Amino acid sequence: MANAVGLRILVAGGGTAGHVYPGLALAAVLRSRGHDVSFAGTSSGPEAALVAAAGFPFLEVGARPLARGLSTAAVRAPLSAVAAARRARQLLRSADVAVGMGGYVSVPVILAAWREGIPLLLHEQNAVPGMANQRLWRLARGVALSFREAGPFFPRRARLVLTGNPVRDAILRVRADREALAKEGRVELDLDESRRTVVVFGGSQGALHIDRAATEACRVLADRGDIQVVLLTGPAHLERVRAELPRSADLVVRPIGYLGRMELAYACADLVVGRAGATTIAEITVCGLPAVLVPYPYATRRHQEANARAMQRMGGATIVLDEQLSGDVLADRIASLLAVPEGLASMAARSRAFGHPAAAERLADAVERVGGAA
Repeated sequence: MANAVGLRILVAGGGTAGHVYPGLALAAVLRSRGHDVSFAGTSSGPEAALVAAAGFPFLEVGARPLARGLSTAAVRAPLSAVAAARRARQLLRSADVAVGMGGYVSVPVILAAWREGIPLLLHEQNAVPGMANQRLWRLARGVALSFREAGPFFPRRARLVLTGNPVRDAILRVRADREALAKEGRVELDLDESRRTVVVFGGSQGALHIDRAATEACRVLADRGDIQVVLLTGPAHLERVRAELPRSADLVVRPIGYLGRMELAYACADLVVGRAGATTIAEITVCGLPAVLVPYPYATRRHQEANARAMQRMGGATIVLDEQLSGDVLADRIASLLAVPEGLASMAARSRAFGHPAAAERLADAVERVGGAA
């Protein structure tokens, strides 16, 4: 699409890094096309620091997650919602178009955009839409989908476009220049080129159940001198994982609390093990990585399981449900997949085909159409 300049765009999303990174990828494309992009989020989530590091203006909206049951938070929720909506309306008075990237942070911005008559685009990250998007789509001029499977949840009259879920340029580099990044990654992560690499992670904060299963799996696989495991534990779990790993083994394990350059791990990986959040799925498929997915069982409307099933149907992943996860199960799944190189290569190709490397560009096109600048 030809460049269109001059839009003032407010992107709303946050609460988790998974809601922020796609917004940053979108913002980078919009800025490259000459648009003025700002972010709305909360100071309690990761978005303030991530947005500032990326060089975009950050505007705070005091949104809070929905409080359940009888509690002080539940009593205060209506007042907080009113204050957040008022703040969102103030921010939107200088915007030409608003983009809701999901999460509770988006809700006051969506409502304020509708009240102010500002063109609005919603982005749905998951295969099962969040309640906010499914209820508020009528207020928007369009809904961009990451998964085709989300489409049937909306009425036929909803204006839907399949864009995929944007990923950062650093992750896209793995698709384009994997060998160079893998060489750098092996040095950074102290990995052996002759071994096959399994990368295990549970998201930016880690996942205790996956960490425990991975630690137990490392004991089961301790005599495997042909495998190395990069275990991204999350900062809170690192020391406990280190203490529980086998002390003497042919298997090489590299426990890491947090890796700022995730592209290095992806570039080195032959197989990944992780949750099935939308951003995780987007990143590993863009990189063309086969996966063992362990959907988070308490995700709203079981959307992680739906995400995982979508990738499994395409042949790029195998699933272990959280309640079935153990060290023995994980070790067996890893060993069986690595034992058939042709099958693993087929999974990798199918994963790559499922990815959306142009998602940020397509979503930016949709923003321009909604804003009338295209």
